[in-house]
Amino acid sequence: MNTKKIAIALLLLLLTGFITFKLLKNKTESVLNYSEYTVKKGNIKIQILSTGVVQPENKVEIKPPIAGRIEKVLVMEGARVKKGQILAWMSSTERAAMLDAASSGGPAEVKEWEAMYKATPILAAINGTIIQKNVESGQTFTTQDALLVMSDRLTVKAQVDETDIAQIKLKQSAKIILDAYPEETVNALVDQIAYDAKTVNNVTTYIVDVLPEIAPAYMRSGMTANVTFDVQNKKDIIVIPTEAIKNNDGKSLVLIPNPQNPKDKEKPIEREVQLGLTDGKKTEILSGVNEGDIILIQQFKISDKKSGSSSPFSPMGSPKNRGGK
Repeated sequence: MNTKKIAIALLLLLLTGFITFKLLKNKTESVLNYSEYTVKKGNIKIQILSTGVVQPENKVEIKPPIAGRIEKVLVMEGARVKKGQILAWMSSTERAAMLDAASSGGPAEVKEWEAMYKATPILAAINGTIIQKNVESGQTFTTQDALLVMSDRLTVKAQVDETDIAQIKLKQSAKIILDAYPEETVNALVDQIAYDAKTVNNVTTYIVDVLPEIAPAYMRSGMTANVTFDVQNKKDIIVIPTEAIKNNDGKSLVLIPNPQNPKDKEKPIEREVQLGLTDGKKTEILSGVNEGDIILIQQFKISDKKSGSSSPFSPMGSPKNRGGK
């Protein structure tokens, strides 16, 4: 008995679903409409977006030629220095030991030994900025320790997908927006394009060095950046919505009103056009239509067969429900 009840319940459920489907199908239908669009001029800009990290273009570690002790550091992080400028003074291990021994004889004796054995200057290797200061006055070090780190200029190492790399050119204009300063835009140029790719999780990218025209003071090594590359930019050209274009047998076509009966939108005619630049939403038209021409864009709507409403869920319902006879 239980098996029979379950079978009857399933049958009723299937029957109810089938009836509901048929009612909805019979009540609505897809209607093809056309909307008019007046051809006009506009602008199209093609851009490539990528992310990257701010890094020094050339990073130099200042290491001492011999082990010893820092006597005095003359620069701070962020300081701009010139090649050959004295950054700090150091003593060799032997000089530091002699000065420590002379300190027991008083300041005069220390001064005498300092005059006899001069401190060694630590010089800037390049023109650039101090980005790290790893020692303080009085600190000892070995020849393996980087006392200071310099960079000549900051650049953004942008990761560009291999499908876009062909559109990136040297000296191409770009814009940098740092995550830390989203309201600020930095103008930049493509400075270098890597020859070797990197593949991570089956995604192949190339590193593109993007050099700011003027690096702002707030720009720091290690910051995350978004880079926009300007690929193409056309202004005052004939454009139409891309959705208005049909493709048939290798030809690009648009619909226009029938010249013999322009008001009859139900029977438009096709016209071939030559396409130019596109950003996906808009497409440049090289020939086929002109500014001011009218084209038609296909639109499908769901209408109610009984009431003619554009939606089966219309709050007014059918003419019968509105009091019609």
